[in-house]
Amino acid sequence: MLEGDMAKPLLSSKNDKSDQSLAGSFGTSVGILGSGDFARSLATRLVCAGFQVVVGSRNPKRNASLFPESAEVTSQEEAVKKVDVVFVALFKEHYSTLCNLTGALAGKILVDVSNGTEMNHRDRSNAEYLASLFPESTVVKGFNVISAWALQSGPKDGNKQVLICSNNQEARNVVSTIARSMGFIPVDMGTLCAARDIENIPLQLLPLWKIPVLLALSLFIGFYVYNFARGVLHPYLKENKNKFYKIPIELVNVTLPCVSYVMLSLVYLPGILAAFLQLHHGTKYRRFPDWLDQWLIHRKQIGLVSFYCAALHAVYSLCLPMRRSSRYQMLNDAFKQVLENRNNAWIEEEVWRMEIYVSFGIMALGVLSLLAVSSLPSIGNSLNWREFSFIQSSLGFVALVIATLHTLTFGWKRAFDGNQYKFYLPPTFTLTLLVPCAIILSRIVLFMPCVNRQLMRIRRGWEKGRYVTFASPNSTQQSNEYLSRESTSIV
Repeated sequence: MLEGDMAKPLLSSKNDKSDQSLAGSFGTSVGILGSGDFARSLATRLVCAGFQVVVGSRNPKRNASLFPESAEVTSQEEAVKKVDVVFVALFKEHYSTLCNLTGALAGKILVDVSNGTEMNHRDRSNAEYLASLFPESTVVKGFNVISAWALQSGPKDGNKQVLICSNNQEARNVVSTIARSMGFIPVDMGTLCAARDIENIPLQLLPLWKIPVLLALSLFIGFYVYNFARGVLHPYLKENKNKFYKIPIELVNVTLPCVSYVMLSLVYLPGILAAFLQLHHGTKYRRFPDWLDQWLIHRKQIGLVSFYCAALHAVYSLCLPMRRSSRYQMLNDAFKQVLENRNNAWIEEEVWRMEIYVSFGIMALGVLSLLAVSSLPSIGNSLNWREFSFIQSSLGFVALVIATLHTLTFGWKRAFDGNQYKFYLPPTFTLTLLVPCAIILSRIVLFMPCVNRQLMRIRRGWEKGRYVTFASPNSTQQSNEYLSRESTSIV
């Protein structure tokens, strides 16, 4: 084999060859209109990728030092004449300043890299507005989801995907080739009407995290106030004891597991509701309510928030013996033991309870850690669907069961002790057990053979009151007929 053949890739496609031919037809010279931070970073990255960059600026002499030495900085008119692909690195309000270049830009590819200042739901996108100003040019939306920092650092740091859309397939291929040459991954989003959605992406602030975070904060505030009333306010009002020192650490540590436990149960509750809805309607083709759809979409984020609260609970628990109040309490307990002339304070039942309680807590945190790690894209992409479903569904339910055992061993006999009901309020752990226990009982019902068999039939396409009759291979008359009849079983 020749040495040149060794340098060739083992796998090649027709698309690669067509992209290279398109890139060759448009040359290696690329123009940039603008001299801002993004334009400078873009010029640097293009030069590193081997392109000849021509920058068009209204003040070329003043801005020449801002760009790489190999980049040519000239007037906008001269820059447009030398290239066929032009990156428009300007704000939308400055597009009108390019109207005097309409003739020079005719037939060229304009790559719009701008973003809006607010979410666009109705108005046309910046790229569509640019296309209306230059109807004889081909406008491509791209590179707006890439930050100037990612351009400077290269694709190894930051997002690698470049979302591209245009009404011209050939122009999309040219810009995709440029993006690939820069080390990024082009993603074809279709026609220019997709530019509105692409421009909204950089303006979104953790869109899938708002509901889970607000839900966690609401639960935290609710449980914290509840624990404050029971653990601090009740002793102060009823026994005249000052326990306000519990506010920074102990109350937070009691509240965090409640939030984590409830959030974990909320990950698997929508699946239970969806299963019972399918059983009730007798079909999988009926849409779920919007609130249930949104709930199902946010399950991953809810689970990660649950893991975060559980991890914080573990850290806070490890810090409890380090508090000065804990040391004073230990001294007081030892002094009381001396006054009572007790040589041994060992209580076998309490020792076993705490051992089991801590053990279940460690196991629950370990399984939650596995769930959190497998939700990472780099890990999830290495798993097939059965493996991913086993970890997220089966092991997730195991984590819920272990967390329930952890909570039950913490409560032990306290639910039946009248002294634990402060202000007639039940202990906090009894409230957190309501939803998880309902989920566990529901899963047991769904695992029953008669119910599980019916649910599996529905999810395989069976519908209540409808069935499909398939004709024999020799029959040509009824081979594609679909018959709908009243029935309670599938044929």
